[in-house]
Amino acid sequence: MTNNSTPLAVFDLDGTLADTAHRQRYLERKPRDWDAFFAAAKHDPPLAEGVALALEHAEECEVLYLTGRPERCREDTVAWIAAQGLPEGRVRMRRDDDRRPARRTKLQILRELARDREIRVLVDDDELVCADAERAGFRVVRARWAAASAALRDAQERQGRT
Repeated sequence: MTNNSTPLAVFDLDGTLADTAHRQRYLERKPRDWDAFFAAAKHDPPLAEGVALALEHAEECEVLYLTGRPERCREDTVAWIAAQGLPEGRVRMRRDDDRRPARRTKLQILRELARDREIRVLVDDDELVCADAERAGFRVVRARWAAASAALRDAQERQGRT
């Protein structure tokens, strides 16, 4: 179902649907190895709670994936989504040269989407993204089922990398 009357359920990937713990080591070293961090994403185990929520929302909504991953990761990301049995859906990614904080890029995209679609829910693990989205009037589910990572939080907010 893809029409303007079908509500959207917007899902983040890293830390929400994908367990990034195995690749955090690439962000904990100096300098950070972004190429290795993103190359390893295709090996992320799924997070069962997030996958179940996406499948549940797909019954009434169009699922859209909103990730801070750079566009150059699209092929691996789309393949990973399909391999996990997640609902089909559009994938919105960060431009390769975009280093704005995740909360800015994601909120901009949410507002664009909301111009002509109901956004039923945003599911994300980034507390700053969630807080800004709630302040803007979006319904948010905080994905708190993965281990928190200071390195990933810094990458999302200060580095504008994911």
